[in-house]
Amino acid sequence: MSAINPLIRVAFFTLCLSLVGCSTTYPNKSPNGEMFPDVKGESLENTMVDLPNEFSGKVSLLLLGYVQNSQFDIDRWLIGLDMTSTQVDAYELPTIQGMFPRFFKTQINQGMRKGIPKELWKGVITIYDDGEIIQAFTGNTNPNNARVLLLDENGKIVYFYDRGFSVAALNELRDKLQSTKQAMVSQ
Repeated sequence: MSAINPLIRVAFFTLCLSLVGCSTTYPNKSPNGEMFPDVKGESLENTMVDLPNEFSGKVSLLLLGYVQNSQFDIDRWLIGLDMTSTQVDAYELPTIQGMFPRFFKTQINQGMRKGIPKELWKGVITIYDDGEIIQAFTGNTNPNNARVLLLDENGKIVYFYDRGFSVAALNELRDKLQSTKQAMVSQ
């Protein structure tokens, strides 16, 4: 039996590498002015969500993370928004590509639920099946940086930033948020 265990481990490790190795790197690009693509996600409340339809009729801020380490950047954005009393519906979108994570999405979601208060679960929407679409849309070079997208009421991206949190970027976002909300009111 001990001779089989190392073989099983090697086979499993090889399978994991081959599945993870299918992940594609896309050059970063700004989707400013484009419509957010139609994708599906699942909230931590176990609700299937159609994006961007979920945000229709309201200005929304999306904080996309492509790897676990991007949570640090997302947290800085959320703290900055809170400290400046910025009023916007903000959603965290862990966006994972590849076949391997899809096999373990139940375990991944359970792990996230353990670290996030239940009242915030609706605002965390994980994208597994369409992760490749989103990552190709914004690029995924420097994946530790969150992708920050402000959508107008129609799902059009009016602000995009992907270089890591900065106070200057937060102020730009706040200015764009204010002008977007004013434009909605004047329509």
